[in-house]
Amino acid sequence: MIGRALMASALALHLPLVPAVARAACDPPRGTMQVGESWAQKRLDPKRVWPLSTGAGVRVAIVDSGVDLQHPQIRLAGKADLTGTGYQDCVGHGTAVAGIIGAQYTQGVLFYGMAPGALLLSYKQTESETNGDPKLLVSAIKAAADQGAKVINVSISTTDQPALRAAVEYALAKDAVVVAAAGNVKKEDGTPVPAYPAAYDGVVAVGAAGPNGALAEFSNNKTPVAVLGPGQDITSTWPGRAYFKELDGTSYAAPYVAGVAALIRARFPKLDQAQVRQRIIATADGASTGKGAGMVNPLLAVSAILPYEPADAPVVAPPPPSPLPAGAVAKAPPVDQNAIDLALIIAGSALGLALLVAVSRVVVPMGRRRGWRPGRTE
Repeated sequence: MIGRALMASALALHLPLVPAVARAACDPPRGTMQVGESWAQKRLDPKRVWPLSTGAGVRVAIVDSGVDLQHPQIRLAGKADLTGTGYQDCVGHGTAVAGIIGAQYTQGVLFYGMAPGALLLSYKQTESETNGDPKLLVSAIKAAADQGAKVINVSISTTDQPALRAAVEYALAKDAVVVAAAGNVKKEDGTPVPAYPAAYDGVVAVGAAGPNGALAEFSNNKTPVAVLGPGQDITSTWPGRAYFKELDGTSYAAPYVAGVAALIRARFPKLDQAQVRQRIIATADGASTGKGAGMVNPLLAVSAILPYEPADAPVVAPPPPSPLPAGAVAKAPPVDQNAIDLALIIAGSALGLALLVAVSRVVVPMGRRRGWRPGRTE
């Protein structure tokens, strides 16, 4: 309990969790200042979903290599350094993951995140290209759950360990949706093995898809994949206020699904983590019994009505505010039939009177000329 309290305090106060250690210079690969619209963004098209949900107010934890604090499109709601090396991202991986989840929409910039309304929490767990210390991974997952994260993105894979399994179960019991990368098969590794925490029950395991929507060749098929996300030729935010292109890996597919989980949790706040996971899988493109997982579908995930969900669970988000204030356009008054009948009577009477006057103008002069004597019948 004391350890969790220390972890939570460190996140709130933005303090390192362990003493600083000697470290190499922070020098991530150089990115680019020019960015276009990637195939992944065109395919998922999150802007179509934003009228329904932006993920507003949903805490999303990013367990990774840190996040670039100076990037103009990334806003953190909290950060913790478990490595004792500082908050900056010297790898680039965590910054890219954060951008995919919640990069802010900026006029004129063609890149933006899936859920820009989400509250991003950065847990720096590694300082290198490797997955870092598994003990810090366990600590980060528990700390995120204690901080009320409703979505935890783990773009890291390791072996099955009792402490890691317990941390995932702890987070799920805290009603956090745990999204994890299914892992990549490296050519020199030989036979692939399941990746953890993605392979644990209750975790949304994400495989990587290419531009054709099919499973990428490097995506680990030994991990029981729940759904696919774009994970090949990906573009995202990068340290140095920059962007990076042609990123590959299931670690970049996972944050797309984590972003969708945030959209769902904001749209349907009464759904628990298991129901959110079920909704993601059920609404994926091509997902059906016996066919396996398909590509995540953000629009269906926040708009579909699933018959097996509790009747009181889905809550439809309020419609977007009208550009005109209420009452600016007067409503049409109800039809008054009595007024219509009276108007018809008056109009008929007026017409009859007009006809009477017209006839009188002709008949009266003729009567006067005859002295009001009847005309001849011959």
